[in-house]
Amino acid sequence: MPVPAFGDLGKAANDLISKDFYHTSQATLDVKLKAPNGTNVTIKGKQGFDGVTSGSIEGKHTLKPQGTHSRSSSPQPRRFIQSMQFVASLPSSLRTELFLFAFGAPDGRGSRDTVGLTLRHASGVTITQGWTTSSLLDTKVELAEAIAPGVKVDLQNLWNPSKANSAAQKINLAFKNPNVHSRAFINYANGNGNIDAVVDVVAGHEGFLVGGEAAYDVQKAAITRYGLGLAYATPAYTASLHGMQNLSIIAASYYQKVNSSVEVGAKAGYDVQAQKASGLELASKYKLDPLSFAKVKVNDRGIAALAYSTKLNAGTTIGLGLSLDTQKLNEAGHKIGTSLTFEG
Repeated sequence: MPVPAFGDLGKAANDLISKDFYHTSQATLDVKLKAPNGTNVTIKGKQGFDGVTSGSIEGKHTLKPQGTHSRSSSPQPRRFIQSMQFVASLPSSLRTELFLFAFGAPDGRGSRDTVGLTLRHASGVTITQGWTTSSLLDTKVELAEAIAPGVKVDLQNLWNPSKANSAAQKINLAFKNPNVHSRAFINYANGNGNIDAVVDVVAGHEGFLVGGEAAYDVQKAAITRYGLGLAYATPAYTASLHGMQNLSIIAASYYQKVNSSVEVGAKAGYDVQAQKASGLELASKYKLDPLSFAKVKVNDRGIAALAYSTKLNAGTTIGLGLSLDTQKLNEAGHKIGTSLTFEG
């Protein structure tokens, strides 16, 4: 199995427990479209039962690798020197083609000289532009295997035009091979000029996984948080143990795929400082047919949640969610939620 990122050591159990319940207190609408040029457009809307409505729109486009250059067949004017060109590329071990070139072609109207730098990425470039109803512009440029095999670089800019000094830049670096998955997140805030970084790494061998993370604040010149994680993963089940928030919270999770139709999972936490359990959740998913499934979960506070999802046709999925306080069944306060997704 591939080595997951540090935050994904217990992802299978977390997804089973958290996803598809539609937050049981709001209505959501997702529209996913693909333009003829390959741009993926995602529109999301959400209305909570408190009356607050929010939404976002995102466009994601991947620039394909450029083809070879071609010469024009039209006749060229006679010149003393037709052309002189110098091209240098980086070693083939780098997964990009970086060319430094100089070009000169004098003619009767003067000399045309050009010096430039061209970067052609073997895997293409992905550009994502998002906008939300809170006026947040999110621009991201992704380069897969830009430096070496297994390396990914993301450049992200967040900006709210209605707020001064609200811009923030992020650089995300990731390296992944069959035995190691490491990441680094570097954040810069224009408002206060602060730089902070988060680094995590996970190493694995024959299903056993061990990892850690640390956050560093440049202004404070101090480590602001750290954590450790252990896990054992197979295609059928996954067990993980996390020490978070400077090891003050211990979280354990377990996930198992019983058969092709049934999945079960559990998650528990323990507060080391308070010396008490901080939560227990159990969940199960049952696949009714190839297009539908039902989920149920319950926690240690007596809150039970139900979810149902079905695909009406090739591009439409509807989901329903219900949350019940089993200790107060005769009182108001139960919540419902809906989800509607269109894909085209």
